[in-house]
Amino acid sequence: MSKFLNAFGVAKPVIGMVHLGALPGAPLFDAERGLDGLVDDARADLTALQVAGFDAVMFGNENDRPYEFEVDRASTAAMAYVIGQLKNEISVPFGVNVLWDPISSIALAAGTGAAFVREIFTGTYASDMGPWTPDAGAAMRYRNALGRKDLAMLYNVSAEFADSLDRRSLADRARSAVFSSVPDAVLVSGQITGEAAAMTDLEAVKAVLPDTPVLANTGVKHNTVSDVMAIADGCVVGSALKIDGNTWNAIDPQRASDFMVRARAARGS
Repeated sequence: MSKFLNAFGVAKPVIGMVHLGALPGAPLFDAERGLDGLVDDARADLTALQVAGFDAVMFGNENDRPYEFEVDRASTAAMAYVIGQLKNEISVPFGVNVLWDPISSIALAAGTGAAFVREIFTGTYASDMGPWTPDAGAAMRYRNALGRKDLAMLYNVSAEFADSLDRRSLADRARSAVFSSVPDAVLVSGQITGEAAAMTDLEAVKAVLPDTPVLANTGVKHNTVSDVMAIADGCVVGSALKIDGNTWNAIDPQRASDFMVRARAARGS
C-alpha cells in the first residue's frame, strides 16, 4: 500500500487515460499528421484531464489495433517521444501501458520516469491475439534490473479481449496473483475497452484482498462512479470522458470536469 500511496499521493485515485493515436508501424497510423499530430492530440487530452483535476494520467496505445504481445520497437520509441514532448507540461503522477507487452511497458516507464505501469502480468488466456501467457517473474526482474524498484505495478487480473483458461474464480486468481507476485494494486476489467467490470467481480476481488488496492479498470461512467468508488480503491477512466462517450474521440473537457466532481463527492473529498 505504501508504494501505491507514494505513486498517487491520494487515497482512491482517479486515473484519466490519454489514448494516443495509432503509432508508426500500426495499421491505423496517420502518416500525414505524423508524430506532431500525435503530440498535439495527446496535449489536448492531457490538458483537459489536468484542468478537470484528475489525480493521475496514463498514456496508452489503445489505437494500435490489432494488438500485439511483443510490440514493434517503433511503438515504444514513439510513445517515449510523445511523453518526452509533454513531460514539462505533466503536473500529476503519470503511468504507461504498452498493449499488451509487459516488458515494453516497463522499458517505457523507465525511459520516461513514469510513476506506475499497468499490464496483464499473470494468467493464461485464450484471446483475440492468440494464446496469452505473460511472465510476471521476468517483468519484475526487468523492472529491478532497470533500477526502478520504486515503479508501482498495477496488475490487471481480468484480461480484456480474452477469456481465462484458469478455471479458478476471478477472486481466487487475484488472491493468488497477490501472494505470488506482490503487485502494488489489482485492477478488475470488463470484456473490452470501455465496458464495465461486473460489480459482483469488483466486490469479490476486494473481499479477498482487503489490504491490497483494488481498482476498477474499465467502463466507469458518470452515473456509476459513486457505486464503484464505494467498493474500489480508485478507478481508471477513458471512454466516459470522450466526446459522445466514444473511446476513439478526443476528451470532452466538460465531461471530464463533471466526472471528477462526481468522483470527489463519491470519495468524500
